[in-house]
Amino acid sequence: MITNNFPPKYKLNINENCNKCKRCAKECSFDVFTFDETENNIVAYNKNCVACRRCVLTCPQNAIELSENKIAFNSHFNWDYKTQNDIHKQSDTGAKLLTSVGTGLSHKNIFDHLLLDACQVTNPSIDPLREPMELRTFVGRKSDNISDEIGPQLQLETPIVFAAMSFGALSLNVHKALGNAARKAGTCMNCGEGGLHPDMVEYGPNTFVQVASGRFGIDKEYLESGAAIEIKIGQGAKPGIGGHLPGEKIDKEISKTRMIPEGSDAISPAPHHDIYSIEDLENLIYLLKEVTEYKKPVGVKISAVHNAPAIATGIVRAGADFVAVDGLKGGTGATPATIRDNVGIPIELAISSIDKRLREEKIRHKASIIASGGIRSSADILKIIALGADCASIGTAALIALGCTVCESCHTNKCAWGIATQKPELTKRLDPEEGGERVYNLLRSWSLEMKELLGSLGITSIESLKGNRERLRALDLDSYTMETLGVKGAGR
Repeated sequence: MITNNFPPKYKLNINENCNKCKRCAKECSFDVFTFDETENNIVAYNKNCVACRRCVLTCPQNAIELSENKIAFNSHFNWDYKTQNDIHKQSDTGAKLLTSVGTGLSHKNIFDHLLLDACQVTNPSIDPLREPMELRTFVGRKSDNISDEIGPQLQLETPIVFAAMSFGALSLNVHKALGNAARKAGTCMNCGEGGLHPDMVEYGPNTFVQVASGRFGIDKEYLESGAAIEIKIGQGAKPGIGGHLPGEKIDKEISKTRMIPEGSDAISPAPHHDIYSIEDLENLIYLLKEVTEYKKPVGVKISAVHNAPAIATGIVRAGADFVAVDGLKGGTGATPATIRDNVGIPIELAISSIDKRLREEKIRHKASIIASGGIRSSADILKIIALGADCASIGTAALIALGCTVCESCHTNKCAWGIATQKPELTKRLDPEEGGERVYNLLRSWSLEMKELLGSLGITSIESLKGNRERLRALDLDSYTMETLGVKGAGR
């Protein structure tokens, strides 16, 4: 019987420029290239290629060409390459298919069907080069009355934070790069559930520290190090399931940071084993507030699911200072592909529904909303804020700025760009100072674009856009989606 007969998705061609320097074999972490001593040439094993493009970009002779292997299978609308290939893999292994990053399926991207309005004549636009534009925002609970004392607030100079990505899923150099960028931009990163490495403590004033179901690396010093605390209940790329960092990735540094034995699996249970009700969650929120003397915001992160508005209401009434919501297109370092691609709802629908529900119950001011999950640009950020968020959280976009090519192989620990790996020979490829500057440049570019967009809307402050759906119009969205979003159609 013929097995393992499915053709590779990518094809590498080594052209006549190759001088056999073997640089490609050194750069490739997926064992694609070997040098054939007999034939005196480089041989590419295409089946191992994940299209990370490291070999193409580092070849000094521009001798490597990468392309999709388009003629290698019969095209079929229902049984496409991915479907057939997945069946082959599972027939070979009998195992779940693991993947990473956010879903790549063609779910309708609502952001692309929302248009921002603009001012003309009666309500003049504003020139950001001549008028001050305010992007500063605050995360935290606001008071019921102006005379009441306000709770702890986290000041952000731009409405963008970095999503929770743990040390373990990512290399320490990535964390340092994000810390550098966050500090320079006056915003925050999120250390994720993997604890805070000692080298990252200096970035504490610009860091959300996370308390997740595995309770990795948590002690009083950790909680006091961060600017805010996030209790992680769910994640957009894998709602309803936990996490698993295999033992081979638990080296000495991760072991020390997560406070677990070196080489042991780091398993995050699907639920918190001490939270089975809103009252249990309330106990944990106030425990963390007590430990940190009510000096910093404590919030809760959930996946975007169909009943997210009711859940968010309970979270706010339980005392959370912010609610972080991660949508269907949110990224991850590792998850079963079927969960990533089929569970959850888009962030646009979740945020709009949560914002409306909190306003209806007159508790919107009691918590900030942080939105994440597939946010790709400054325009996406303004749209999600107009739908009700206070600020946006980005993960994959920041990693792309660091060199990520979205090859969906983070879970293999072989990232050729030194991002999603713990192998020393790979992690040293990423310079945290240079990387931090690149990510900071991204934040600066997006901030400038947001000011430009706000000016076109005739708005001088990001605060004035929050939940302001009148500045949005829908194009090619059905009536149900428009009703859920609370936006009118284009031309109305």
